[in-house]
Amino acid sequence: MSELRLEQLTVGQDHEARTICVLHRAGKEPGLFWLGGFRSDMAGSKAEALDAWAGRTGHEITRFDYSGHGRSGGSFDDGSISRWLEEAAAVFDRCAHGPQIVVGSSMGGWLALLLARLLRERGESDHLAGMILIAPAVDMTKDLMWDRFDERARRDIEENGYHLEPSAYSDEPYKLTRRLIEDGERHLFGPGPIEVGCRVHVIQGQKDEDVPWEHATALMERLAFDDAVLTLVPDGDHRLSRPEDIARLVRAVEDMLAG
Repeated sequence: MSELRLEQLTVGQDHEARTICVLHRAGKEPGLFWLGGFRSDMAGSKAEALDAWAGRTGHEITRFDYSGHGRSGGSFDDGSISRWLEEAAAVFDRCAHGPQIVVGSSMGGWLALLLARLLRERGESDHLAGMILIAPAVDMTKDLMWDRFDERARRDIEENGYHLEPSAYSDEPYKLTRRLIEDGERHLFGPGPIEVGCRVHVIQGQKDEDVPWEHATALMERLAFDDAVLTLVPDGDHRLSRPEDIARLVRAVEDMLAG
């Protein structure tokens, strides 16, 4: 089993500079590249389980915390899709060696698709060996936030610059900023097709109250150019972190490796 190393890299310049913490385990190709969810960190149960699997099988794995999350620097209030995508691309370029299976959870699923688009624009789609998306929150700032806000929440955003949204995952409400919502508009895929350039496996719980399962089925219609499959988990919630969910995720990785 290769050693797990903590690395740091600086992303951005001047007042936009922030220190991003990365956990990297060297190993054989293809590697795994983990993109976590909104307000989560790289020490979550799914990320830890994938690291344990990579350690047992000798595969490379890279995971990191977005700015304002976990061990990384920066303020969460400064966060945006542009900012977190820039960090994901920087970590991918520096730490991911050879083709990668990108595993994105919730917001990380949106960022995974945005990263795939960026790689395609750079002519580097061959760096993707596959993609596994867990309850992917594609276009979440519009479809799952702004469009679902009531009048009071929208007024908070417009007049105060933020809205405090109660969360089932924290005693403290989530602070959703106007910066986050407005910046998200720059990255919306909308209803059109999404071309990834590799195999895609979407895993979605049907009891997910944050990302409705219909959101995943709509995404599948837009992945028409790729070999994409959807696994619906009838009793699965948003986290999909139960032992049986973790086992399903590991099987998805192994199936993708098997071709």
